Amino acid sequence: MTRDPGRQPERTRLAWRRTGLTMTVVAGLALRLALTGGVTGAVLAAAVVLLWAGALVALWGRAAGRGPLGVDTRSLPSVALATAGVALLSVPLVLRGVW
Repeated sequence: MTRDPGRQPERTRLAWRRTGLTMTVVAGLALRLALTGGVTGAVLAAAVVLLWAGALVALWGRAAGRGPLGVDTRSLPSVALATAGVALLSVPLVLRGVW
């Protein structure tokens, strides 16, 4: 019996794109914090941008539809850690009222 994935590959690509877009918005807000937040803001912004760049490199092929859609044991944990790191580092953005 052959497997019919239906629309699952497209939904997966869209999910990777949403993840990348969300992380890009947070990185942009972190850069804005770097301009107004002094040394602490610059350090937080640098950490967010580094995590964002690493995750973007890892998920670029998946979001574009060229990479594997299944679970990749090499890049998936790094993207998960980068996403969690960006989420934790975005808390100061909210607390400082960057929105």
